[in-house]
Amino acid sequence: MPRVLYSILFTLLTPFVLIRLLVRSIKAPGYRLRIAERFALQRRPAKRDFSKPLLWIHAVSVGETVAAAPLVHELRRDYPDHQILITCMTPTGSERVKALFGDTVLHAYLPYDTAWAMKRFVKKYEPAVLILMETELWPNLIHYCGRANVPVVLANARLSARSARGYSRFGALTRPMLQQLELVAAQSQDDAHRLICAGANPDDVRVTGSLKFIVDVDKSAQLPAGVFDAIDASDRVVIIASSTREGEEEKVLTAFKQVLERHPQTVLLLVPRHPERFDAVATLVDRMGLKLGRRSKNDLLTAEMNVYLGDSMGEMMSYYRLASIAFVGGSLVNTGCQNVLEPAAFGIPVVTGPSQFNFATICRQLEAEAALRTVADEKELADFLIDLIPDWARQAEMGRRGKALVEDNQDSLPALLSLLEPLLVVR
Repeated sequence: MPRVLYSILFTLLTPFVLIRLLVRSIKAPGYRLRIAERFALQRRPAKRDFSKPLLWIHAVSVGETVAAAPLVHELRRDYPDHQILITCMTPTGSERVKALFGDTVLHAYLPYDTAWAMKRFVKKYEPAVLILMETELWPNLIHYCGRANVPVVLANARLSARSARGYSRFGALTRPMLQQLELVAAQSQDDAHRLICAGANPDDVRVTGSLKFIVDVDKSAQLPAGVFDAIDASDRVVIIASSTREGEEEKVLTAFKQVLERHPQTVLLLVPRHPERFDAVATLVDRMGLKLGRRSKNDLLTAEMNVYLGDSMGEMMSYYRLASIAFVGGSLVNTGCQNVLEPAAFGIPVVTGPSQFNFATICRQLEAEAALRTVADEKELADFLIDLIPDWARQAEMGRRGKALVEDNQDSLPALLSLLEPLLVVR
C-alpha cells in the first residue's frame, strides 16, 4: 500500500516535474532534450540484442558514472557475451557515459519512478541483472525488477547518517524496497550497519570497500598542448578548487585573495561542478577584482592572471596533475563534498570544508593519515593555505600519505566482481 500511494503521488506530481525540467533547461539546455526517455516512451533500442543477457548499471550522474567505469570495463572483459546498459539521470552524466564508453554500451536516461514508466522500461530492455550505484534506490524501479525476476544489486553502497534518518521516517516504503535487494556491497562497516538497520537483509550485506579508491591517473598522462603546457611551465604554485558549488566560489575566492597578499605568485585553478554555472562564476571572478583566464577560450596563462577557470568537461584528471594543493568543493556549502580520492591519488594535499556526508568515511580515513585537512570556513581555508604553500616538506608528506591510502585500498573491485559472479554466470 505505501508504494501504491507513493506511485499515485509521483504521477500527480509529474506536471511539476516537467516544469522543473524546463526551468533547469534555461541554464542547462540538455534537460529539455530526450524527454521521452524520462517516461520510457522511446522506441525499443535497435542495438539491443535479445539473444544476449543484459547487464544494467544505473549511475545517477558524473561521480557515480566515473566510479562505475572500472566495473564496466571488467564486466565487458569477463562477460563478452553480455550486453551492458548504463542509465543515468542528468545531461552531464549522459555526456560522461558517452565519453567513457562510446558505442560499446547501450545508454538511456532512467525514467522517472512512476509505476507505468518503470514497468514499461523493464519490459522494453529485459535486463538480466540490475546494478545500482551507491544510493540510487527507487521503489517502483525495484518493485518491477522483482516482478520480472531481475535481481537487484546495490554496489558501492553508502548510506549517510543523515539519509538513514530520512529512511527511518518512511520505513513502510523503504524497508520493503531494501529487503528486495539480492546483494548489498557496502563501502564501509558503518554504511553496512545503517543499511541493515534501514531494512536490508543482513545475510545479503557485504563490506567490499569503495570503488572510488580506483582512480585512473594514467588517463591524464597526455595533457592537451598549449593551455596545460602554459600552466605547467609557469613554475607557480597551483591551487585547484574542484567541483565547487553555488555559493561556494565566493568563499573560495575570498580566501584566495588573502592568500595572494602573502603569496602573490599563486594561481587558483577554479573548476565549478555544473557547466551551466561557468559564465556566472567567470562574472563573479571579474567582480571580485581578479584576473581571469578561461579553458573554454583556450587562454594561455599569463603573469597577470591569478585565476584560471576550468570551464570544460572531462579534464578533471588533467587539472589535478597540474595542482600542488587541492580544495575539494561541495564542502563549504552543505552539499556533502565531492570526490576527495582523486587528488589524493595524484599525491596532492587535500583540504575540504565541514560538509562531508557524501564521503564521510573516506574523509575520516584521509584525515587520520594526515593527508586531508578539514577547515570550518573561508578564513580557516586561507590560513591553512598560507601556512602550507611555503612548506614543501609538509605538502610532500600529506600527498605521500594520501596516495598510499588510495593504493592500499584497491581490493573493492575484485571483491565486488566475486560477489556478482553467481548472478551473472547463470544468466
